[in-house]
Amino acid sequence: MSHYKNFKTVVYIPAGVAIRRPLEKFIEDYEFLEKYMGLDKVYLETFRSEQVEYDKLVELKNFFELKGVEVAGGITTLYGLDDGKQRLFGTLCYTNKEMREKIKWIAEYTAELFDEIILDDFYFTNCTCEECIKAKGERSWPDFRRDLMKEVSEDLITGPARKINPGVKITIKYPNWRESFHDTGYVPEVEPEIFDRIYTGTETRSPRYTDQHLPEYLSYALMRWTGYIKNTSNGGGWIDTYQCWSIDRYLEQAYLTLLSRPEELMFFQWSDLIEHRFTTPLGLVLKQYDGLLDKLGDPCGIKTYIPFASDGENHIEMRLGMQGIPVEMTPYFPENGETVILTASSLKDEKIGDKLREHLLKGGNAVVTSGFAEGLERSAWAELSDVRITGRKIGVDRYMDTDDRAGHSERQRRVLFPDIMHGNNASWSLLNGGSEDYMSTLFIKSPYGKGRLYTLAVPENPAELKFMPADATDRIKFILSDDIYISAVNTSLFCYDNNTFAVYRYVKDEMHPVRIRVHIKREARAIRDLTSGEETELQKRVFRYDHEEVTEYVCDIFQEPGLIRAFEIID
Repeated sequence: MSHYKNFKTVVYIPAGVAIRRPLEKFIEDYEFLEKYMGLDKVYLETFRSEQVEYDKLVELKNFFELKGVEVAGGITTLYGLDDGKQRLFGTLCYTNKEMREKIKWIAEYTAELFDEIILDDFYFTNCTCEECIKAKGERSWPDFRRDLMKEVSEDLITGPARKINPGVKITIKYPNWRESFHDTGYVPEVEPEIFDRIYTGTETRSPRYTDQHLPEYLSYALMRWTGYIKNTSNGGGWIDTYQCWSIDRYLEQAYLTLLSRPEELMFFQWSDLIEHRFTTPLGLVLKQYDGLLDKLGDPCGIKTYIPFASDGENHIEMRLGMQGIPVEMTPYFPENGETVILTASSLKDEKIGDKLREHLLKGGNAVVTSGFAEGLERSAWAELSDVRITGRKIGVDRYMDTDDRAGHSERQRRVLFPDIMHGNNASWSLLNGGSEDYMSTLFIKSPYGKGRLYTLAVPENPAELKFMPADATDRIKFILSDDIYISAVNTSLFCYDNNTFAVYRYVKDEMHPVRIRVHIKREARAIRDLTSGEETELQKRVFRYDHEEVTEYVCDIFQEPGLIRAFEIID
């Protein structure tokens, strides 16, 4: 029986830890983990450059099962030999006969012991040895590697494992670097036909000082994207302790992963968690957020089209998510006419121009980034909009909200944006930005067919979206939102399909609580805090937008950094 209603707590045990840690120490470790987090399941690794002996695996498996802990197997495809091949991290060369035979044997060996196996996210290829160059031939490296890893998955992993154990379930874990999957052989569009389940890396660590620089919102958003992969279940999210440096930053990974509703929350790895200050608060916070998940529905948000094997303006959609836009990444273009966000990554779809045009003709709305507008084939873009990316940059330190709700924000921190031109009155700028007496559009509307196309200027440094004042970003959020938006910076809004929402303020430079305005775009009486039960009355607010009268219902909430607050909208 799980310790929590909405997810299982899971710990990964690497091969080296299993080999060198005596059973007596595992018994002691277990008591620590059970006390502070509650242990539901372990993944016991059989191989990571070195192999765990059969008797030790059986000993540990028996111990955990006697404690009522579920046990699965794990494999990390690292070879670790100094063989002169150009392989970063010691990953396998899958054109090498010896390595192919080894990993096939490991798959069979693991399937003999376990009915469930997970492949850690070193299951990729980066080898450029002479054998791989010859096998690649005239293909590109991404095409070659994707073909190779599909063959390896079927012929060396799943096929042999299922021959030994027909009932075995095999999970592939996707790394946190989605934008590079195609460069290293991951093929999520077809792998669900090969594997039984997927897992997702949600480690974001401390973006400012790590080698990956992944936005914190990835811990939520990437789980949602992989959840759209067909014919599979999104088994869990996977976090670690590395390069976090503070308890808040570590726990933030867990909170955001949980908001995406995983089946399991994986903590990597066993020995890192023992006697660690990051572990001790887990039981309390996991219990609290398990209670919140009881009351939240299924996540939903503004569909953002990020196709398979795509890159471009990487993570910009997550930066938008961190400024209060509830982004719902999907690898499929939405078919039901709902508002869609398109970035430079969307250009990977060769038919994106036609899809966007059809979407607008039918009355759908689309928000495209300046990178998308600049990258779409020129004639296709000119058909849809007169907006032009000039190639110049403009430093913006003041913002002007145009039209009926005009307002100004002066003397802001300077941010570099692309300079955008458009035909006066052919399109209409909704938000301007500039310096001195020069202004450029930052958010502009272009009608087409029955729909509206909005172009959003992306800063030269996308992380500097956080320096846009809330009054300016409210203009964008008002257009994008169907039901609710918030006036805030460095704060995410998470929407659910049962009239509930959650708000999270990031552990950033400004470590102090703030008041955040909640805007409900339909008639409602109050919002109810799902933890305390306290109700906050909504006040009616009337203003003009696009020459029409608009009514909202608003209230202010008090938000601390590093804390999730969740609410129900009371009609």
